[in-house]
Amino acid sequence: MELKTTLFLLSDLALILSGYIYGWKFLKKGNVLLGLEWWIIGFSASNLFVFALTGVTFCFNTSMLLDAFSRAFGFPVIAVIGTLVITHRYRPSVLTEIVIFALSFAGAFALMHVDVVQPVKPWFYLAMGTIFSAFLVYLAIRLWAVGEPRNALNLLAILVTTLIIAVMDDLVPLSGDDADRTHFFTIAMAVWAYMVCGYYYAYCALERAERSQ
Repeated sequence: MELKTTLFLLSDLALILSGYIYGWKFLKKGNVLLGLEWWIIGFSASNLFVFALTGVTFCFNTSMLLDAFSRAFGFPVIAVIGTLVITHRYRPSVLTEIVIFALSFAGAFALMHVDVVQPVKPWFYLAMGTIFSAFLVYLAIRLWAVGEPRNALNLLAILVTTLIIAVMDDLVPLSGDDADRTHFFTIAMAVWAYMVCGYYYAYCALERAERSQ
């Protein structure tokens, strides 16, 4: 096995484990939105892992659909609403959560399969990523204010690295990459694994601070 393939699989495995483990941790806290979104990330990475080993096209297509889901709606919509429980004490009803997921999956399907959407898709991803980035800045400010500078700086690092990945994915491809974009996906999955872990600990830090007030 080539070194680049080994690194790709290790990066993918890191994302799989972080998605499932920290998704379970969110679910144990009663946060269904964040828990299920983290599991969707893990399931997406699992399908990409299987595709890399077997070449099963269905697994690749499933991974790409779930990737579109997370980038367009999972983080900028679902994760933001899920975090409002500790920032604004807002917890959506079960019906609201179901509607949010249903509409998000419909939107992800449109992004992948509706032709008229394709020319604007990269810019839509960038716009939604910017929304999530603004929310990360807000959380970082809140964390800094409650005496959590390490977690605040960690969120800012997540912001910078994920924005770089988004630009590389849609607007400025990684120079020297192969046709399968192996190097890009290796870097991207490592960054996403870092984000999935870091966001959980930032959430916990802010949750502790809010409960102590």
